[in-house]
Amino acid sequence: MKELFQNKKILRYFLSNMLDMDPEKIRSLQYRNTFLRRRHKWEKEGILDVVAEYNNDTKVNIELQVKYFEDWDKRQLFYLAKMYSQDLGSGQDYEKLKKCVAISILDFDLSDRPQYHSVYRLRDENGNEFSDVLEVHVLELRKKISGQTDVENWIRFFNAKSKEDLEMIKTDNPGIMEAIWELQDMCLRNPLRQWYEARMKQVRDDRAWRKYVRKQAREEGLAEGLAEGKAKGRAEGRAEGRAEGRAEGRAEGRAEGKEYNFVEMVCKKLKRGKDPENIAEDLEADLDKVKRICLTAKRFVPEYDAEQVFSELLKSKRRQG
Repeated sequence: MKELFQNKKILRYFLSNMLDMDPEKIRSLQYRNTFLRRRHKWEKEGILDVVAEYNNDTKVNIELQVKYFEDWDKRQLFYLAKMYSQDLGSGQDYEKLKKCVAISILDFDLSDRPQYHSVYRLRDENGNEFSDVLEVHVLELRKKISGQTDVENWIRFFNAKSKEDLEMIKTDNPGIMEAIWELQDMCLRNPLRQWYEARMKQVRDDRAWRKYVRKQAREEGLAEGLAEGKAKGRAEGRAEGRAEGRAEGRAEGRAEGKEYNFVEMVCKKLKRGKDPENIAEDLEADLDKVKRICLTAKRFVPEYDAEQVFSELLKSKRRQG
């Protein structure tokens, strides 16, 4: 989780969703030291998971707690109070104190209430707020969810145990989509890292070669693409495809070219605002296949660049194979 939230895009959208605010209102975002220093040697030291500050006026601590233990609530308040007071030096004015928010992601039930997201502040017995400078958010991962809100989809993300679970998350939230891609990359542990980097080099080389072939095909007006040798080209089909002479793939040739044509048609319809169901109906295609393409295409909003989408699909296919 610490590595995941080093991605500022993921962190920005997670904070905006949890705090119910527009991500554009988070104008600045920086990471803070996770060690809560001791003023005296007898004081207890605190080490937090992820600490960030946004807009230079609010500090946030995000922690993931897997196992339940006694006095969790007291521990949480201890860290929150220490984070609140640590920046105030001797003789400084209280106005220098910044709002502090604690966000706890719990893999256990803290209460019997059905709410999966609880927010706690300082209020009186009638609900009147005393101050908003201390705020605790609790996200309980084991609570039942049934909707498609951003917070619920974050819960689905944290609960995911497989690639299939990640693919079941239906969202257009840029932060969650980025988190899914980041997690898939993180799952490629050290033994596979060297292979992965070599594969990415091959993909980059292939892309550069395709650009070269595309230029050559246009100049020479190739009708069938380049079908000899390393099979670097393919025809797009029909007049428009032949005129462009696009070369998409190496060994796959025309079969891969047909796949590219299909991806390109899906991307064009996505750009016109159509949803996967309508696209599948228009193209008389398998809905699951269209949904897979749409999920990948969401990463390249708003251009929906067919070449980038097709390249990502190829990469995913070869990784699985």
